[in-house]
Amino acid sequence: MAASPRTDTARAEDTGHEFLVFALGEEEYGIDILKVQEIRGYDADVVTRIANVPPFIKGVTNLRGIIVPIVDLRIKFNLGKVEYTEQTVVIILNLSNRVVGIVVDGVSDVLMLNTAQIRPAPEFGQTLSTEYLTGLGTIDERMLILVDIEKMMTSDEMALVEKVAA
Repeated sequence: MAASPRTDTARAEDTGHEFLVFALGEEEYGIDILKVQEIRGYDADVVTRIANVPPFIKGVTNLRGIIVPIVDLRIKFNLGKVEYTEQTVVIILNLSNRVVGIVVDGVSDVLMLNTAQIRPAPEFGQTLSTEYLTGLGTIDERMLILVDIEKMMTSDEMALVEKVAA
């Protein structure tokens, strides 16, 4: 007996979506695991600074022959004092045939969220932009801020990253 389309849709929603969970300050964020190429320890010695770029663009690094711009999300999100520790990592992302690295405080795990666990991002008006948020994920007492990393990294502001990498 063939499953009805409604049953297939319900099954697809139940399987959910996987997110890589990372920390920035006191908050936990989630990004689509399919956008992640690899996770590396942050090493400032292998990042070449570029003149006249915003502070959140740390520079570029050579990753197996590919020039990868490195963006520090802690600086981009204005999280105050940024410290580099042994927990600081670079998440290498593969976005629209472009490779970009993001510096975060640490990576904790990969979580599966189904649609029932994802709520729309709240509207904060003009005071806080939510255009890069896909929603809020909840698992037990944890709340994840779900980021559309592709949209963020392809925004007009991030066009500078393209120029740096060129």
